[in-house]
Amino acid sequence: MIDANKPLADLEEWEDFLKERYPEPNGEQKPFQAVDPEKKKEQFRNYEADARPTVREFYKQNHSHQTYDFVQSKRKDFLALKRREMNIWEALEYLNTLVDDSDPDTDLSQLDHLLQTAEQIRQDGHPNWFILTGLIHDLGKILCLYGEPQWAVVGDTFPVGCGWSEKIVFHKFFELNSDRNQPGFQSRLGVYEKGCGLDKVNMSWGHDEYLYHVTKDYLPKEALYMIRYHSFYPAHRDGEYDYLMNEEDRKMFQWVRAFNPYDLYTKSHKKPDLKELKPFYDDLINQYFPKTLRW
Repeated sequence: MIDANKPLADLEEWEDFLKERYPEPNGEQKPFQAVDPEKKKEQFRNYEADARPTVREFYKQNHSHQTYDFVQSKRKDFLALKRREMNIWEALEYLNTLVDDSDPDTDLSQLDHLLQTAEQIRQDGHPNWFILTGLIHDLGKILCLYGEPQWAVVGDTFPVGCGWSEKIVFHKFFELNSDRNQPGFQSRLGVYEKGCGLDKVNMSWGHDEYLYHVTKDYLPKEALYMIRYHSFYPAHRDGEYDYLMNEEDRKMFQWVRAFNPYDLYTKSHKKPDLKELKPFYDDLINQYFPKTLRW
């Protein structure tokens, strides 16, 4: 029987599903377009039908429970940032205690995967803040270590308090969400105004929003958009919710889209040499962050 609070064998199972939905482009393909009018019908795949039962259950729980009131309660609970005080390395080591025993083919840790992402960004010549974002972007997953269910930590994020886009995967499970009985939440704009800007929009709760609030006083705006919206796939991959965005959001989403391939496609079986890399990342962390942060 699948555990409703922990339906996935591990958090990577959600990311594997993302990679099936959004395959890595080859070098000859055109630049990414949120909506490609030339895409032929046979190029679309029914990912919902092909999904593992654990992934299906994960989305069922996520879409059932991520209500407007639920999000408000989690924001109140966690965004006071009173759980811990840690520096970035301590947070990385804490996240490393989130052990994945389900994959016999790899002994790579959470930190190894984050270093792989950061190193690929570094090799491609991006600015220091971009590299640092690659290193820390998943630190919000420490929510799991606070006892939060998987569906309140990872998953494609979406606005709450307004109508759900048909492009959200497993849309049918919103039938189980109590917000569907709130007429004020079911219109296209819901409780928001057209062009209000995403900063005024409540997103479904998870590791993105949590880490954004931990880091928002220290990083450039481009990095903060990457952190806050890297799981907002309905927008940055499917072009949805543009009517809630302002011009700054549209401008900044070019950075969210630039980050997405590193988030999805850089994991490999080669273990990074932490001893060799640590001095570089010590300097990088010290360039942007204080000695301790509130979590």
